[in-house]
Amino acid sequence: MTDRSDPAARYAEIAEELAPRGATQSKMFGMPCLKDTTGKAFAGLHEGELVCRLGRDTPALAEALRLPGAHLFDPVGGRPMKDWACIPLGAAAHWDNFAEAALIAPR
Repeated sequence: MTDRSDPAARYAEIAEELAPRGATQSKMFGMPCLKDTTGKAFAGLHEGELVCRLGRDTPALAEALRLPGAHLFDPVGGRPMKDWACIPLGAAAHWDNFAEAALIAPR
């Protein structure tokens, strides 16, 4: 397991774990992201936080947003993306669970 205080290393570890399930590395909004087998982004690394598309009004999104410091992803400022949560480095031990949930979340 990687050092959980290094967001890039933790993200790389998750990308490697999900690769056998068809996740590929790409870019979205200038950040590294993971795409599913259909080419849709489901997770990324933005400013040291894991960003996951969990789906609006889902239990996974509600759980993520209950974490201290978590918030909706707002890449341009003023227009949060209601399906996406930013999960802070302080919760890196849970990043793999949320990335997994994002991978299987309905699109």
